[in-house]
Amino acid sequence: MIKKAVLPAAGLGTRFLPATKASPKEMLPIVDKPMIQYSVEEAKGCGINDFIVITGKNKRAIEDHFDFAPELVEYLKQKGNGDLLDEIDKMKGLSFAYIRQGKPLGLGHAILCAKPFLNNASFAVLLGDDIIDPDDKLLYEMIQVHNETKAPVVALQEVAQAEVSRYGIIDGNLVKGNTYEIKSLVEKPPTDKAPSNLAVIGRYILSPDIMDILADMQPGAGGEYQLTDALNILLSERKIYGYLFKGKRYDAGDKLGFLKATIDLALKRPEFSAGLLEYIRMISNRL
Repeated sequence: MIKKAVLPAAGLGTRFLPATKASPKEMLPIVDKPMIQYSVEEAKGCGINDFIVITGKNKRAIEDHFDFAPELVEYLKQKGNGDLLDEIDKMKGLSFAYIRQGKPLGLGHAILCAKPFLNNASFAVLLGDDIIDPDDKLLYEMIQVHNETKAPVVALQEVAQAEVSRYGIIDGNLVKGNTYEIKSLVEKPPTDKAPSNLAVIGRYILSPDIMDILADMQPGAGGEYQLTDALNILLSERKIYGYLFKGKRYDAGDKLGFLKATIDLALKRPEFSAGLLEYIRMISNRL
């Protein structure tokens, strides 16, 4: 039922300066694959083939990355490099539309920019900063909850109490398995006022009625259009569910999280694991 995914990619990437001064943060490689491609492959594994990428200044490299490159394909064929051809072929059959967000006005505004391409249907949103271990099936499981409930679904993860002020936090009731019915959401609450330690992370299944709410909203915290505010308004009209993810997620928007993702995902690769483990042990013995 979910056929389209929105990939917000218009942020300035200031936490990764100077690397992101002229290059998109979304194109920073984790091992040998740009960050944004992990989201695309995750969605593709759920049967999603149409992507709306919200871009901004200096983001042209994202378009080039997902474009067909006949000269490169021919070169790899001539060299007999089938493994790399297989990697490139993973993107075949996918459709990409690119929308320029003039100013980084928040996640809510970025999602609103995608409205003309969504055909009044429910859709997925994947934030490229959140890398989900490819062995986990978070988005797939969220789609199953959406198919059962016909309601919006947000991804949740338990965080340490000291970290709740960094996230949107929900108040809700466990209704089945890992699924919560959400009563309210609050964006980055003070530690002592958070209703729970269940944080909203970067995967959403949203219904088309969120668009009218986003269009009528006023800017919220930081002068941005907050998706959390829109979801709170939507709660007065329909149920929203949260799916508690218990797998492995990396906050790759943070430098340390990015490094952790790089190491863990490299260790999953047979061609790197033995050598990398040996190097890690050597470093550990030095400390």
